[in-house]
Amino acid sequence: MASRKPATNQPASFQWSEENAKWCETQVAKFPDGRQASAVIPMLWRAQKQEGWISIPAMETIAKQLDMPYIRVYEVATFYTMFNLAPVGEFFVQLCGTTPCMLRGAEELKEVCREKIGPEMAINGKLSWLEVECLGACCNAPMAQINDYYYEDLTPENFGAILDKLQAGEHVEPGTQNPNRHTSDPEGENTTLTDESLYDGSMARPIDKLPNSEPAKTE
Repeated sequence: MASRKPATNQPASFQWSEENAKWCETQVAKFPDGRQASAVIPMLWRAQKQEGWISIPAMETIAKQLDMPYIRVYEVATFYTMFNLAPVGEFFVQLCGTTPCMLRGAEELKEVCREKIGPEMAINGKLSWLEVECLGACCNAPMAQINDYYYEDLTPENFGAILDKLQAGEHVEPGTQNPNRHTSDPEGENTTLTDESLYDGSMARPIDKLPNSEPAKTE
């Protein structure tokens, strides 16, 4: 996991885009007077969406806007691993290395990252990568999150192809990369609950025949 310390090289300043400045105003307005600090996480997230990472000037700007000590913003930004404290590539690959993914080949995928990108958190063109803890898509292991999207059922071959396409600026459809799977369904055709009569109502008993049912009331 990457260090939770801010990067050594910091920009001189931070400024919201016009769109994001208005967005931040709407977030602050959601909270009553004296509770504006509650907007710190969404504002940090918005800053990261704008810049790709959270710089110290961004934390200082948010602290002033929310009228809270800078150290409090710093504590939040350094605590949550979803916040990048150093620059990342245009496509930030977060590769799951937890047990299900490890058992299904994540170690081989790390080698692909090292070959295609370099060491963790290095930026190679459009790409950078980091090993992370479980991302909650264990049934489609191994998998990686690239920016906001999940890429699942990865192999060294299809993962390498994905990285090559992203590096070249090409779109790669997220989701399972196994053509024989649909989302998180088991691979292949369904093998259970295939009897059509389960769904057409023919096996349902009339309500007055159900256990503990009461006769229908009539006027």
